[in-house]
Amino acid sequence: MQKRLANWGNYPVVASEESSFSREDQLQDLLHTQTPLIARGNGRCYGDASLGTHSISTLKYDKVLSFDIEKGLFECQAGVTLDQILDIIVPKGWFLPVTPGTKFITVGGAVASDVHGKNHHVDGAFSNQVVSMDVITSQGLITCSPDQEPDLYWATCGGMGLTGIITRVQFRLKKVETSYIKQKQIKARNLDEVIRLFEENKHYTYSVAWIDCLQKGDSFGRSILILGEHATKAELSPQQAQAPLQLPSKKKLTIPFNLPSFVLNTFTVKAFNWLYYAKNTKREINNVVSYEPFFYPLDAFLHWNRGYGKAGFVQYQFVLPMDQKQGLVEILQRISSKGLGSFLAVLKVFGKQDNLISFPMEGYTLALDFPVRKGLFEFLDELDALVLQYGGRLYLSKDARMKQEVFWQSYPHVQRFAGIVKQYNSDNRFRSLQSDRLLLTAAPSAAELIMNNEELIIREAVVK
Repeated sequence: MQKRLANWGNYPVVASEESSFSREDQLQDLLHTQTPLIARGNGRCYGDASLGTHSISTLKYDKVLSFDIEKGLFECQAGVTLDQILDIIVPKGWFLPVTPGTKFITVGGAVASDVHGKNHHVDGAFSNQVVSMDVITSQGLITCSPDQEPDLYWATCGGMGLTGIITRVQFRLKKVETSYIKQKQIKARNLDEVIRLFEENKHYTYSVAWIDCLQKGDSFGRSILILGEHATKAELSPQQAQAPLQLPSKKKLTIPFNLPSFVLNTFTVKAFNWLYYAKNTKREINNVVSYEPFFYPLDAFLHWNRGYGKAGFVQYQFVLPMDQKQGLVEILQRISSKGLGSFLAVLKVFGKQDNLISFPMEGYTLALDFPVRKGLFEFLDELDALVLQYGGRLYLSKDARMKQEVFWQSYPHVQRFAGIVKQYNSDNRFRSLQSDRLLLTAAPSAAELIMNNEELIIREAVVK
């Protein structure tokens, strides 16, 4: 069935044939009759990574296969969402080992994006917790792990669905005593202070900072650092202790329609940032909260993406090496001077990790939301140049417009990744708008283009 599809940023919107399956034989039939195609989970990646001429929805392939309550091993089909998993494991004293800022993503999507959370500096990305998985490639179904078919495994973790369709995942869980988080919030006067606070509190399992990216002068980069640990039973209030593994309330608010584009402007962003920073009347606040507002504050607002208007928005997330703080300063200064502040500017620290194609590397990562409007993409091209200059890269799961040369220059193992994709996706059966744009599929590889360009230069020199 053809429909207009978009992911969470509501940009781009494309006409796509969408199919679904609930059994593996149905998927095999689709693989033989519908090509090219790309797997799509719950559509919570922001750009065009799971959009194509034909998308295969995994949402009906959603059975839990096993849950070892003693060892904390969970196994399920790829269409199961994190919120469904939490409902099963939290009452049994377990939690997700790594989770992004929304629980409404599929397990297959978590692997394909190799999602990270507030604890990357401690626990790494989702790939660090995967025991094994099944992937249907152009060669058929293959079981892989870090030790079995490792090339396929590492190219699939963060590979945005280009090696094939993930159908089964087994991963480790984290043992907890309660469903609550012992939270600490610290107000930082500026960017220097929040970076110092990150360093002083790196022993915390979870850390994240909200940044006011429109401030200048002494308040440049003022922030609220949020730290957390899983609370023990002894740390709960008497009321909380009555049901220490209680699930949060399911009540949600919703934004029923796209807001007018004029609602988002420099004035409203400044007003929001002022109110958000001022809400913490003390420099430091300590409390115990349910896991929901700590890990998933925006999930309380269904369809919050409609707040950016009909034209949609892009989330711009980059990471810079730990010793390149000046790059972070320059990028924030560009944003502040341009007046393109984001309601949601989120700073996190990454630990050591540089997998084959995964986004995280040791350093600081900043994520910002920008409404799509005239001049935005040209401005983001300027930011891309700074990210490259300081040795950083952009997150593929958030990307909707990066140019192919930025991608090929910023991911150090991309040539090897492209070779593995070609091995398991030899006929370009699995391809997306993003993979075509970045010249990973349906076009010569960057290496071939470079070789052809060098031959052209030589020929021109001979003619002259």
